[in-house]
Amino acid sequence: MEQIAQVLAQELGQSLTHVENVIALIDEGNTIPFIARYRKEQHGAMDDTTLRTLSDRLTYLRNLQQRKEEVKKSIDGQGKLTKELAEAIDQAKILTEVEDLYRPYKQKRRTRATAAREKGLEPLAVKLFLQVKNGPEPLELAKDYVNEELGVATAEDALKGASDILAETISDDADIRKSLRALANKKGFLTARAAKEEDSVYALYYDFHREMSRVQGHQVLAVNRGEKEGFLKVAVELDRELALRILFNHALRGASPSEDFVRAACEDSYDRLIFPSVERELRAALTESASEGAIHNFGLNLRPLLMQPPVKGKVTMGLDPGYRNGCKVAVVDGTGKVLDTAVVYPTFGEKRKQEAIRILSGLVEKHGVEHIAIGNGTASRETEQMTVELIHQVGGNVSYMIVNEAGASVYSASKLAAEEFPQFDVNLRSAVSIARRLQDPLAELVKIDPKAIGVGQYQHDMPQARLDETLNGVVEDCVNAVGVDINTASPSLLKRVSGLTAATAKNIVTYREENGPFTARKQILKVPKLGPKAYQQCAGFLRVPESKLVLDRTAVHPESYAAAEQLLTLCGYTMEDVSNGKINDLPKRLEQVGVEKAEQFCGAGMLTLRDVAKELLKPGRDPRDELPAPILRTDVLEMKDLKQGMELTGTVRNVIDFGVFVDIGVHQDGLVHISEICDRYLKHPSEVLSVGDVVKVVVLGVDEKKKRISLSMKQASKQK
Repeated sequence: MEQIAQVLAQELGQSLTHVENVIALIDEGNTIPFIARYRKEQHGAMDDTTLRTLSDRLTYLRNLQQRKEEVKKSIDGQGKLTKELAEAIDQAKILTEVEDLYRPYKQKRRTRATAAREKGLEPLAVKLFLQVKNGPEPLELAKDYVNEELGVATAEDALKGASDILAETISDDADIRKSLRALANKKGFLTARAAKEEDSVYALYYDFHREMSRVQGHQVLAVNRGEKEGFLKVAVELDRELALRILFNHALRGASPSEDFVRAACEDSYDRLIFPSVERELRAALTESASEGAIHNFGLNLRPLLMQPPVKGKVTMGLDPGYRNGCKVAVVDGTGKVLDTAVVYPTFGEKRKQEAIRILSGLVEKHGVEHIAIGNGTASRETEQMTVELIHQVGGNVSYMIVNEAGASVYSASKLAAEEFPQFDVNLRSAVSIARRLQDPLAELVKIDPKAIGVGQYQHDMPQARLDETLNGVVEDCVNAVGVDINTASPSLLKRVSGLTAATAKNIVTYREENGPFTARKQILKVPKLGPKAYQQCAGFLRVPESKLVLDRTAVHPESYAAAEQLLTLCGYTMEDVSNGKINDLPKRLEQVGVEKAEQFCGAGMLTLRDVAKELLKPGRDPRDELPAPILRTDVLEMKDLKQGMELTGTVRNVIDFGVFVDIGVHQDGLVHISEICDRYLKHPSEVLSVGDVVKVVVLGVDEKKKRISLSMKQASKQK
């Protein structure tokens, strides 16, 4: 473990002690959210993203070490493991290098070289490869290996077999393969051309030629998909002469009668064996890198989407737009409980639209609706226009917001939705989900497979297990960062809490249904199948608003309750002062006391004490409330209203490799190309923008026919 810990410490720029502590905590079964929040002294306050990176790399390095041992054992079993080979395997930094070293000793399917060896031609290949300067000609040497019984009828047959053996031996050389990969990555090209004469979404790649070192992740994924769908022919191009020099430098010994023979074997090895194999490896590596980048991007986009500020405690109407089946309507109260439902048909002509407005006006008045959430799918534009008329008719005091409905249909058709709303059909469940997304995006979106939320690129082309692992980690981090009300949370939300599973989440809900609301954190230990370890992991993230103990309503972990009380005593406060909000200068007093005295008096580290002080200032605080509020509108803007140079305020909906899509209150999101985000160079838009950010933009151009809007942020900043 020590060697792996040293590698991780160097890669992450962290102290060796902290890395070793994290490895030990992970091995003990602690979750990343728990480690990040409640073991800061042990890891030096690494954030959850760094901890997950450490965990991922730890798994990779352990698998690499295991593979090294397997390879050495296999080669040793053949009696061919030398000290030098063992050292080379031990020093390999990546799995590809290990497999390259193992290649000559790996059991292969039957090849031309295998057949040649069976004919006794390996000694001939060795003699030819030695290239003795004054030795006999290859044909003369080969005559000694003619053996009709073994299928070697002529000297030419012997040379052909020897060439096959040499070609495979050269192909199996780890140094050659490593050098060729380095050359290709430096001077190779990824190319694509049209596979058929027809227009398609891949037309941009019909004459694609990009350096391997400069090709972008989204381009790799695009050409892969185009190839899979039969529109593109994709290849790696590498200067053959440059590549052959690597083989010649390795194999040729200088002027000798067999030099030309070995040279020809090198060329055969490169053309028939090495390059096709290396090309597959290079494209696989490009795809893996592009997928990892896209998955990382997906996670970056998902986090701020889940952490969007909620619009709490307001009666909300959800509208799921549609043409043929009408617009589905659901009204929910401030806690998300369904109050009413309806179906209206605003796209069936003016008469039906006015009827829809009348029905919705009645629901607004009856239930005191304050906000309307509109799904951004089919018929969204017409529904938005109707909503604006509705707001004018009811005299204002109602606002609306277009909500990303990605995944709503997936949720509404799920077993979970059927259990939650057995009395509603699939379409009405979508309307409920849309309303709740405005009220509390996190609580609603956790019910949906993260891949279906729609804030990434090419998600169906990525390794699904890896994508699921990453996105579920983001969801877990977000849920635990916010905290969960144990008395109102759904099983879908509870199962994302550190230490809980789908089974224990259901047991919590069953327990509160049978025994009433939880009134203390320690009561959680009474939940069936929820043992001490699970309690340790989950307790700090579960809030109990009904508890008489103020600490149960905070993110302070029960193991730190004594430290919290000591901290208050040290700073001259009581728990009653916390309840009454009279401890505003607690953090300041803590710093005045000093680290050594505070840690000694309270029995906890300073990082923990600072977190405790922060929690006591605002018991039950929601970190999302500190973010900019979502934009709620009362009027509609159409694409035809947009003019070049117009400045607008919008919300970032998606961050991709080449820019960001911004909702500016028109049915179609506008694109801010990466070159129009700011004046400085950006490698990726995520360096400065996240999903949910509210930004100022200037309209650069509008193409109504293609439904494209070009926007600029850097020009908006210049107009200030």
